[in-house]
Amino acid sequence: MTALSDEHGYSSAELPLYYEWHGKDGAGRPPLLLLHGGGSTIESNWGRLIPALADSRRMLAVELQGHGRTGTGVGPASFEGSADGAALLLAELGLGPVDVLGFSNGGQVALQLAIRHPGAVRRLVAASAPFRRDGMVDGFWDGLAAATSADLPQPYREADLAVSGDPAHAERMFQLDRDLMLTGFTDWPDELLAGITAPTLVVAADRDVVRVDHAARLASLIPGARLLVVPGNHGDYLGELAAAAGDSGPLERTLPFLTAFLDEAQPV
Repeated sequence: MTALSDEHGYSSAELPLYYEWHGKDGAGRPPLLLLHGGGSTIESNWGRLIPALADSRRMLAVELQGHGRTGTGVGPASFEGSADGAALLLAELGLGPVDVLGFSNGGQVALQLAIRHPGAVRRLVAASAPFRRDGMVDGFWDGLAAATSADLPQPYREADLAVSGDPAHAERMFQLDRDLMLTGFTDWPDELLAGITAPTLVVAADRDVVRVDHAARLASLIPGARLLVVPGNHGDYLGELAAAAGDSGPLERTLPFLTAFLDEAQPV
């Protein structure tokens, strides 16, 4: 995948979101909106998945507040605000409803998009996405509270620098993501998730930072949702740069399940 697609741009929101188009229109499928996880860019999160799907569907990948080519803004990040920004971008592009795949923090944004803008989402894949603080593995919160920007994995730092061109951008990105989780993430009420109407697939790995029983609980709260647990860690099953470490096997094993769900006939 090249650093930029042949179609890219920014939304006209107060905080313009950078976006790229990839892939080909296929068999009448709607576009697939890709929402990356914390610390990521389009390339670092989706650099293996996009080429794997490029011949079968059109994909719209965005970079959320403070990531990659999107600015850090003047206020804190929030899952709700990012969902509203994504909805505005879809409206500007004349799209909807679209399929949505969100990973980790992007999975939380995807869930909020389905909650706050149900007409924008046709089918939803929420991958490694917590909805309560107790959904994370033991030690996660203490580790995050103690972390500094020096703990940002080098692959993320390099990927951000490659597209932002600003070494300080990664520092601000880290702080935004850390604050988002430590102070901006509170438990979501069950009834909020029970209001999701889009057919939903909840995905987690058996060695994820999100507990498998938590993913199962999320699937039980969303009407009609399905649960997929795959062997792997936090993101290798999507080909995420740092997690996969060059191994395409987890993505190759998982992708047929994701595409089968996206291609299912809509419920009547």
